[in-house]
Amino acid sequence: MDILVTGGSGQVGLALQRLAWPDGVRLHAPGRAELDLADPAAIARYVADGGFAAVINPAAYTAVDKAESDVVAAFAVNAMAPAALAEATKALGIPLVHVSTDYVFDGSKTRPYEVDDPVRPISVYGASKEAGEQAVRVVNPRHAILRTAWVVGTDRANFVKTMLRLGAERPQLRVVADQHGSPTAAADLAHALAEVTLRLIADPAGPTGTFHAVNAGEATWFDLACHVFAVAARKGRPVPEVLPIETRDYPTPARRPANSRLSTRRLEDAFGIRLRPWQSAIDDVVEGLLRD
Repeated sequence: MDILVTGGSGQVGLALQRLAWPDGVRLHAPGRAELDLADPAAIARYVADGGFAAVINPAAYTAVDKAESDVVAAFAVNAMAPAALAEATKALGIPLVHVSTDYVFDGSKTRPYEVDDPVRPISVYGASKEAGEQAVRVVNPRHAILRTAWVVGTDRANFVKTMLRLGAERPQLRVVADQHGSPTAAADLAHALAEVTLRLIADPAGPTGTFHAVNAGEATWFDLACHVFAVAARKGRPVPEVLPIETRDYPTPARRPANSRLSTRRLEDAFGIRLRPWQSAIDDVVEGLLRD
């Protein structure tokens, strides 16, 4: 059984390739030379010729600030590519499992976002991801959209890696403390994606729709940084002083949602999947990075 994974060189794509899949499952994670996600025709050909049982799409244009001035490229990967994947998978009658983001919300809610809360993106990145969701939702009925947030891991650039690097270079760091979210390990998200995908392959009447997949609990970026350095301290690594600041003290081209907390209730009810607390997940990420 063959499964296509887009974005195979990204955090989640690499985590998916590390999983212990059931016997007989073969992942195909083509690089850009094999599959250009900015080319809808190439996507259609690749999916049509691949004999895949399902497609998992964690690929995304994730340069949030750059997207503000690179709108066409952001929409090509985050909106048009999912549309092409949805069309190609629908034609074959196979499921599409698509990864989306907390950035489809504006962050104004004071409680965790439910799946059915209104989407109001406040950045180009968020708007492009919301457009991708709509394409998947409308085109292929056999879809699962998994929104996630604050993904970190041992691969590629991410917040945890940045904190460890800067913490080794500087005696003091200033970290935003008024944005709230759900830190999520790429490895844990990959497990959820795999479970959902295998269920949809095995059960044509399996649950479809939109779900949230994040590690349990909540934190601010300041909380997350403090936890990272607590783990680093236990390993004898440098620990800077971490000072809380407000979003307005760290201006960026793209606005961030102040509240990125996501309720995972629907994922738990439909698939029985509940990701572990974020603290345990981050412990594993930090320890993995410090072993390298």
